[in-house]
Amino acid sequence: MLACELGGETFNKKAHNRALRQQLDGRSPGAVERKHQNVSAVLIALGFPYIDGYKPLGNVQRLLRDVVREHLLEFEALVARDVEEPQPRFPVGDLLGIRVDPPESTAPEIRQPRPEYAIPGRTVGRVDYLRREARNRSLGDAGETLVMDYERLRLERGGKDHLARNIEQVSKTVGDHAGYDIRSYYTDGRDRFIEVKTTRYGQYTPFYISNGEIQFSKAHADSYHLYRVFGFRKSPRLFTLPGEVGQHVRLHATTYRAQFRL
Repeated sequence: MLACELGGETFNKKAHNRALRQQLDGRSPGAVERKHQNVSAVLIALGFPYIDGYKPLGNVQRLLRDVVREHLLEFEALVARDVEEPQPRFPVGDLLGIRVDPPESTAPEIRQPRPEYAIPGRTVGRVDYLRREARNRSLGDAGETLVMDYERLRLERGGKDHLARNIEQVSKTVGDHAGYDIRSYYTDGRDRFIEVKTTRYGQYTPFYISNGEIQFSKAHADSYHLYRVFGFRKSPRLFTLPGEVGQHVRLHATTYRAQFRL
C-alpha cells in the first residue's frame, strides 16, 4: 500500500483488511486496523512516511519494528526519489476551505528507536527520509506560496485589502534566518508572524524546526503561528499552531553545535 500511495495508484483498505483476516485466526477488523496503525508508528520512527488514513498508534512490539525494517529495504529507492522530487505548484479550488483542526495534543508519543552506530559487524542506521523531504526546497517554496495566497484571501474576505497587499514572504526578502517565513496581519492590523512547514504526507508526519524558530515563537508568542501544510501530493490542507511551538508538540533535540574551547 505504501508503494501504491507513493506511485499514485489506488488501493482498497477495506478489501486488504478483509483479505488479511482470512489468513488470520479470529482477528477482528478493528484489530487488523490497529496493527496497521502500529506499522505507521514504526514507519515514522524509522524516518519513513506512513500510509494516509492509518493514524500512528504507539506501544509497538519490538518484533513488529524488526519485521517492518526488513521489508522496507525494497522500498528505500522509491521513498528516496519521492522525498526529493521537485514539487509542482497547482491551483487550489476552495483555498480557505483547506484549513482543518490540528491533531489532538493528547496523541501518544511515538518513541524513536535507539540509534545504530557504525560498529564492525553491525548495520549502520537508516536514512531519515522525512528530514530529507523537509530539505526539499521546491516543496517548501510551494507550501509558502500556498500560504501567501491563503493569507491574502483571508484578509481580502475580511475587508482588509490594504493589509493583503502588504503581506511579505520574509524567507525571500530577508532570508531563512529571520525565525519565520511570512509576515502577515490580523484583521485589526497587528503583525502575524508565520512559519510554514510543508509535507506531501499525512498530518502526523513529524516536522523539523530550528532553535532560532523555536526561540522566535517564544519571544513573539502573541503573534506567532506555525502553519503545517500536509497532503501536498494531491489535496493540500493545513492546520495552525498559534503561540509558542513547544506548547503543542514534543520537541526532540536531533543535532548539536560543537564548538572548540577557546
